[in-house]
Amino acid sequence: MNALNNLKVPKGSSSPFASLDEKAGQLVIALIIAFMSLASGMREKATSRAHRNGRRSVLQKGSAGVLALAAMGSPFAIARLLAPSASLPFDPKTADKFKRNILSRLARNIRRPPGAIKNEAAFVKACIGCGLCGEVCPPRCIKFHTRAGGHKVNTPYIKTDERGCTLCNKCMEVCPTNALTLIPREKIDMGIAQIDRAACYPWVDHGICGACVAICPLGKKAISFKSWNQYRPLVHEACVGCGLCVEICPHPSTPIWIVDRSKGTVAKHRI
Repeated sequence: MNALNNLKVPKGSSSPFASLDEKAGQLVIALIIAFMSLASGMREKATSRAHRNGRRSVLQKGSAGVLALAAMGSPFAIARLLAPSASLPFDPKTADKFKRNILSRLARNIRRPPGAIKNEAAFVKACIGCGLCGEVCPPRCIKFHTRAGGHKVNTPYIKTDERGCTLCNKCMEVCPTNALTLIPREKIDMGIAQIDRAACYPWVDHGICGACVAICPLGKKAISFKSWNQYRPLVHEACVGCGLCVEICPHPSTPIWIVDRSKGTVAKHRI
């Protein structure tokens, strides 16, 4: 169009093609218009092709991402399929009271990380076994079920008599699923501390201690001393079951442990 504007118009003419045959001038103009239309159509096709290629690229990248995630998760899925189920020398459903007591002792101090789904089956289903919670755990208290875990293999747990939880919240923050949900530490429920008053040093008058009270991250609202004897510990409902008291207990038999909240804060003995 700029070339047309720059053409010199003869004096007394209203068009640069006035000196040409009228039909020839119309033909030249038609050819120019056709050329411009063709160029415009080519630009539109190129733009459309670029858009299609862009969409195709996005779809290809998205598919690659999905395949990559599937490939990352497949080892955990395969591991669960190949891992044998945990075996016991007796059937828990038909076991007598003595054997059930053994099971209770075996499960003592083994807790899910903070923020875990309370329903065990739902937790196992939600956990993908990525191991991130264990990677970010500062005290390295999070362990993972291995061959003995059966369908629970690669799922995290804390054995509080070996290493307690510091309630740092990092495992909840990094969890990619809803297996661990970020909640305030006062609302965490990993269980509750239970004390065996028949063995605890202050409760049997064999010395003073106070280690469990001193280490508690929630302070006196979770565990404190009995009012008339400042060294006898009492566990309160605010306890979240972090297990630091279990880890630090100096007694050889560790007369404090973490249990389900329904079992109470004082150990019961059979006579």
